[in-house]
Amino acid sequence: MIFEAKDGAFYADGKKTALYSGAMHYFRILPDYWRDRLQKLKACGFNTVETYMCWNLHEPKKGEFDFSGRLDIRRFILTAQELGLYVILRPGPYICAEWDFGGFPAWLLADENIRLRTSDAVYLSHVRGYIARVMEEVGDLQCTKGGPVIALQVENEYGSYGNDKRYLAAVRDIVKECGAEVMLFTSDGTCSYMMAGGSTDGALVTVNFGSNVGGNFDALAGVQKGMPEMCTEFWCGWFDHFGGKHHTRGYKSVLKELNAFLDRGAGFNFYMFHGGTNFGFTAGANFDSRYRPTVTSYDYCAPLNEYGGYTPAYHAIRELMCAKQGIEPPVLPPEPVLQAVGEVRLGECTGLWENEDTVGEKHRSGVPLSMEKYGQNFGLILYRTVLPGDYGTGFVSLRGVHDIAHVFVNGEKKRTFRRMDEGSLKFKLAGKHSFIASGMKKGDEIAVLVDAMGRVNYGEHLYDRKGISALMFNNQTLMDFDVTCFPLDNLDRLDWSRGAAKFPKFFRGTFSAKSKADCFVRFDGFTKGYIWVNGFNLGRFWSAGPQRALYLPGALLRTDAPNEIVLLELEGCAAQSVKITDTPDLG
Repeated sequence: MIFEAKDGAFYADGKKTALYSGAMHYFRILPDYWRDRLQKLKACGFNTVETYMCWNLHEPKKGEFDFSGRLDIRRFILTAQELGLYVILRPGPYICAEWDFGGFPAWLLADENIRLRTSDAVYLSHVRGYIARVMEEVGDLQCTKGGPVIALQVENEYGSYGNDKRYLAAVRDIVKECGAEVMLFTSDGTCSYMMAGGSTDGALVTVNFGSNVGGNFDALAGVQKGMPEMCTEFWCGWFDHFGGKHHTRGYKSVLKELNAFLDRGAGFNFYMFHGGTNFGFTAGANFDSRYRPTVTSYDYCAPLNEYGGYTPAYHAIRELMCAKQGIEPPVLPPEPVLQAVGEVRLGECTGLWENEDTVGEKHRSGVPLSMEKYGQNFGLILYRTVLPGDYGTGFVSLRGVHDIAHVFVNGEKKRTFRRMDEGSLKFKLAGKHSFIASGMKKGDEIAVLVDAMGRVNYGEHLYDRKGISALMFNNQTLMDFDVTCFPLDNLDRLDWSRGAAKFPKFFRGTFSAKSKADCFVRFDGFTKGYIWVNGFNLGRFWSAGPQRALYLPGALLRTDAPNEIVLLELEGCAAQSVKITDTPDLG
């Protein structure tokens, strides 16, 4: 099949074709639910699914690729094809998506000289390796070869970042040289400078917005004539940051814009149709006036909620879509089944410090380097140094805190510094990340444990290396460090017999499940950390809110044996149990 854009419309083998798409990211949804979510997309009157691809999970180490399990993009595309859906693929290399580092792999940051999203030769060589492997995996699923993939994106919202036209042309050429035969496109905001900086010859220009359909397509008409109107990201909701509010959007405003799309025959992609979850360490962060990390849920106020349930918006959109197309509403797949397990006691406890040799990876450095320099992608990193003489009283200061640093002197916690406080009035009054240490003697140890939150995924602060850049005593740079990386992907090595003298602490418990229905883990009484169920990292929790419960997909549960839950509390808690409920709580 040939799918093309011409004469103001999209055509499939010469027949004018509407493009009604919804975004779902396979990597934010367990494979067990892909078919269900795609069926619900089609039942809503849509004919296309769109997904980004996440370079950082597909190539966690340079040259080591993973397209299995949750990352089996081929299976996701084939499932869509079985259901009669077209597929729009957005492989990056950069995707934003509120995803850690905008989808870039952390190992890129180990090179201090690399220039991301430019025509830098070293960077482009990495891009070529990734795109080549992607096309090996899915190239034969293009519509020109009998598959459902009708279009591939070149980069993503580049005009919001830069204007290196040689770079965009290079990415376009790499995609084509690696086997792309389908329609190529770019997507950007509708400001003139964004479209000018983000477009490239040979790729359809599309735009992203959340309202004012007519005005935004008028802006597109100013830069592109004779081609179909396409909104690649119609923002029907929004995402949440820790410490902020939970975003919602009334569906009547969504219907107003959808009507405008349909009445003018424009193409659109609901972003998101089903958002899913930022499991593990995958949530990104924004940096405008200050650093703001994204929460674990990616519900996005989408028509299908985080666990695949129908919302009032879904039913209203479905009614309108079917009416406009003159079709009978398809039969709806069933609602997800939810279950409440109840209170789960976390009766076992062991400490991070006590398990430094079991789950930590040791290094030695003259100065503290970022975790990426040690080959670490995610988790915690610990820096230790010992004073070589009597220092007396002075200021202990940290530089480059990314993102939460807990400072210990001789094992006693003295301060916690948070990057997200920078820019606040409190931080401006207090000054740098520093405190007065008294009576420091030869042999005293200063340790800094850093909790890495999401890497910035949008804008000029993309080079978001994790850890600290320096530890000072007055104006002296402290040197000679023992460094321990805690990737937190090896908790099977924990020795639970060692106990825990102080935080951070791991807690463990077990529970029985009567079914594989979905549920939610409330973390009331805990402060900040991570939760694993049967070895799967559900994501970050933080009492700062707005999210108050983490989604626990039922597919992770065992009904024939006890389920294990492990919780890492980083700062302190007033509880030793969690509640597994059938009710989400996004704040």
